[in-house]
Amino acid sequence: MAEHFSDIGKAEAIDQLYRLCAYQPVPGLVYTADKGGKVHTAARMYLEGIDFNLVYFPFKHLGYKCVVGVTGELYATLAHPKLLNVILGISAKLDLDQVKDLWLGIAVAAKEHGFEAVNLDLQPSNNGLYISMAATGETSLLTDKRRLAAKSKDLLCVSGSLGAAYLGLQVLERGRKDFEKTGKQPDMAPWRMLVGDYLRPELDASVVSRLEDAEIYPSYGYFVTRGLGDALKRLVRDSGLGAKVYADKIPFEGNSFQLGKQLDIDPISAAFNGGDDMRLLFTVPILHLERFRRDFQTFDIIGHMAQPEVGAVMVTPEGVEFPVKAQGWK
Repeated sequence: MAEHFSDIGKAEAIDQLYRLCAYQPVPGLVYTADKGGKVHTAARMYLEGIDFNLVYFPFKHLGYKCVVGVTGELYATLAHPKLLNVILGISAKLDLDQVKDLWLGIAVAAKEHGFEAVNLDLQPSNNGLYISMAATGETSLLTDKRRLAAKSKDLLCVSGSLGAAYLGLQVLERGRKDFEKTGKQPDMAPWRMLVGDYLRPELDASVVSRLEDAEIYPSYGYFVTRGLGDALKRLVRDSGLGAKVYADKIPFEGNSFQLGKQLDIDPISAAFNGGDDMRLLFTVPILHLERFRRDFQTFDIIGHMAQPEVGAVMVTPEGVEFPVKAQGWK
């Protein structure tokens, strides 16, 4: 029989959760930065009904994804993860076993990405589950000093397919609606990769160390979670330069266009405006082109920096340039 929080209390519940993993509770998260190193923080709140739907989201996958979603922000700054602070808002409809699965997903991802300590607190919630993540990491002094100003013609490189998570979400929502009408479980097999990109995104935990070992220091880095368009607009704003992305260089999952045709969704639009892709976008000095291609084959080169007057544009295979638009920007 499932245990409920009202039966055991908050303190015992937290103790039980910690006994499931290698982390131990600590009174406060403190670490000593290397001399001159820069400390970076990233935080995100995930809300049930807005950021995830428990109808089709396994608790372990959800915990794992939430950690990836905040860790990627550290990797974008070339920071090594150090500390993770987690607050779970628990509603009465959840039992302890479900929260244990959620916590195990968090712990697995935290260990995979090298967090030294994880702090956990539980709070009551009247409006479903919410998950608060705050991550701290450190960029070494040497890495920070070697990051040069971006220049026109520097490469725009992305760590994986774009638009897949948004399309995967549409598959899950379509399946949910069909199940409510017919009572039959939908067949997700043809879209397994797309659904997987949404439910349990993968992120290379060694990417910062590999860049440092290769002595390749991106001038700018962004974690693409609100669409490529949003990341490009931020890049142009922050760098003072322009940026060109070539539509035929954008990486897609193999059956994105097949599904897009079924759903009447343009995969290119999904790449620029969709969310939850959880990919890294780096500007890499063009002098490192050959070394980057050799050592970082999971990245795709999708464009380059340009003169400021260009702005952020997408270039079609025919050579036509369209200004990039993004939600949240005028």
